[in-house]
Order: sequence, then structure tokens, then C-alpha cells
Amino acid sequence: TLTVYNSDGRAWHRVTSMPARLGYGGLIPASRRIQDTGTTPAGQFAITETFGRQANPGTAMTYVKLTNDDWWVEDRTSAYYNQLRSGSAGGFRLSATGFNSSEHLAAMGAQYDYVAVINFNRPNPVVGRGAGIFLHANSSGLTLGCVSVDHDHMRSILRWLNPAAHPRIIIGP
Repeated sequence: TLTVYNSDGRAWHRVTSMPARLGYGGLIPASRRIQDTGTTPAGQFAITETFGRQANPGTAMTYVKLTNDDWWVEDRTSAYYNQLRSGSAGGFRLSATGFNSSEHLAAMGAQYDYVAVINFNRPNPVVGRGAGIFLHANSSGLTLGCVSVDHDHMRSILRWLNPAAHPRIIIGP
């Protein structure tokens, strides 16, 4: 379950709750997470940017409308590890398969129609700890380590996010 809260400076107030999915490998403390294990990192993380295959649904957060040139760098040898980067800019192995592959974002399907970046292992990543942990729209099953909710809820969350409020996500049992 994903529950959304607002703070008035004195107390937290529940806004809404919705069903959510996690990684097929379950939860693991963020400090022990290893890339490609299907685990979702447990901890508290900032949300500072958003992107998607669809047009901005009205978020005040920085939003990138994906093009076919956009990748999330998961190449462990790249200086751009755990960042959004265009393939034409280079600096990483341009492949969606293999050990040092990256995510070709536009090719990932409807699950990436609307995405909020969970700042796990950012901004100073530990290579191999994991890259590309997002809050995104549901696909057909469990995630590879992300948190997902249905499309309508994801659009609502993006519209609700306010960078001035310094949004965070707390992932835990």
C-alpha cells in the first residue's frame, strides 16, 4: 500500500492510500541492496524529478517528456551511472541487454508513461548498489525493484508533487 501524507508543520495528515507493487525480490535495507536482484530498497528518499512517455500531466516538478533517445544509465563503468541521459550524448554503453546495459526509457512501455525518480543511490551513487529506482505506473506484475501504482494514481501523484515541499518517499514494511 502506498499512502500519501501532507504536513502542516505540526502533524502529518493522510491524503489518500492506494495499492502498490514492489520488486519481485522483496524489500531490503537500502544499504544492502545490490543491482539486478529485483529488490526494492527500504529507506527514506527524496523525489526531485519526473519524466514520462506522455505529456506532463500537470506536475510542478521538473518533468522530461521522453524521446526515443532517452536512457537511464545503469552501465557500471559510466560516469553517468544512475542518471537520465540521451544516447546521442554518449558516455555509456548503449545497450538494453547484458551486464552493463541501461534502460531505454521510451521502449519500456506504458509503465513509464508517468514516473517520479526515487533518489535511491543518488546523487553520489555507489556503483553496483543499484540504478533506476522509480515510482511509476503499473505494468503486468511485480517490478524490478521500483514501486508502482495504477496509471490514474500515478498521474494524480505527479500533479500533487510540489518541489517547494521537498517531497520524500518512505519505503518500508
